[in-house]
Amino acid sequence: MPGRIVSRGAALVLGALWWCSVLRLALAPGAGVLEGAVAAGGWGLSLLPVHCVPKSRAVGAVGSDRWRAYWGEVRRRRGSGGGRASGVG
Repeated sequence: MPGRIVSRGAALVLGALWWCSVLRLALAPGAGVLEGAVAAGGWGLSLLPVHCVPKSRAVGAVGSDRWRAYWGEVRRRRGSGGGRASGVG
């Protein structure tokens, strides 16, 4: 229970800090780099939970153990002339 309270409190404080920086950027003529960095960083972090999933759950993701086989297949195809002809765009 205390961990949940701390994490929610931290989220509330960081959210308030983000909103203050965004409002200062929009309304105050003297807003600068610090406010812009806080606003951009908070916006970037807000995208992570929506767009990131573990590789084990990602559809079509190649596992770490399969990369060597994949690149070996690519090299084999290029060596056998299975790629595009040079000079053709």
